[in-house]
Amino acid sequence: MKEQQTSSTIDNEEKPPRAFLIGIRDNKMSKDEAESLSKELLSLARTLELDTVGQEIVHVRENNAQYGMGSGKAAELAEKAAELNTDCMVFDREITPSQQRNWEKLCNIPVIDRHELILQIFAGRAKTREAALQINLAELYYSLPRLQHKYIDLNRQRGGRYGTKGSGETKLETDRRKIEEKIHKLEEELEEVKRQRDTRRKQREKAGLPVCAFAGYTNAGKSSLLNALTGAGVLAEDKLFATLDSTSRRLELPGGLVCLLVDTVGFIRRLPHSLVSAFRSTLEELTSADILIHVIDGSDPDAEA
Repeated sequence: MKEQQTSSTIDNEEKPPRAFLIGIRDNKMSKDEAESLSKELLSLARTLELDTVGQEIVHVRENNAQYGMGSGKAAELAEKAAELNTDCMVFDREITPSQQRNWEKLCNIPVIDRHELILQIFAGRAKTREAALQINLAELYYSLPRLQHKYIDLNRQRGGRYGTKGSGETKLETDRRKIEEKIHKLEEELEEVKRQRDTRRKQREKAGLPVCAFAGYTNAGKSSLLNALTGAGVLAEDKLFATLDSTSRRLELPGGLVCLLVDTVGFIRRLPHSLVSAFRSTLEELTSADILIHVIDGSDPDAEA
């Protein structure tokens, strides 16, 4: 097995990291849904430019606190990851901080979940100040409950007299306070962005332009449709989450009516709650629109769903 790496973060290098993807199917999930989510996980991995060397769906009948599955199955997956010479394991569900630590100790490679995978995709695609603020906030929300495990060994060895605090515990509290302060600052900055957005929205309303917002799944073709109708020149790629910022363009209809088309960030199943919260201002474009245009990729096997 490989030597323990100190960070679970995957950096895109010249040679893509080799990833082993693990889907989880419980008793409430059909086989078709599990396979559909597995394909989605593969698309997410490709978007982050990971080299998928293996993929497996595990049927979990009972949730195990240590690994999220039985220890025997966990050992089997760890052995398979070693045989595949895997650089990282990616789980298609959110795993707890303790489970992440247990898996990394078992496999000696970084282990990330769907939540962190999506965060890394977003972090690599944030182009504007607003998007960067939103991603940074979501990353801090994600890291806060995982601080405990950075210092767990120090906490166990702190010793000292009754009532005294060890170095590990002190460091944990200091880092937690710093992250909470950063979160508060970012939330204030995003509130200012929201006020600016509200001002622009009110100006549009005064102009009397009807607003049509594109909504739909990520990579369904919303940006391509905007480009085709208005020549906007918005980035349109065959990857998930190519668009993270809303874009507005005027369109004159054949009858002479002028409207405003708005492209928005796409949705995905199991979108991390921290990202839903962080992208509140972007999603408000949908709630204030006069018309929602639901864009669906007709070639997608799950188009109807």
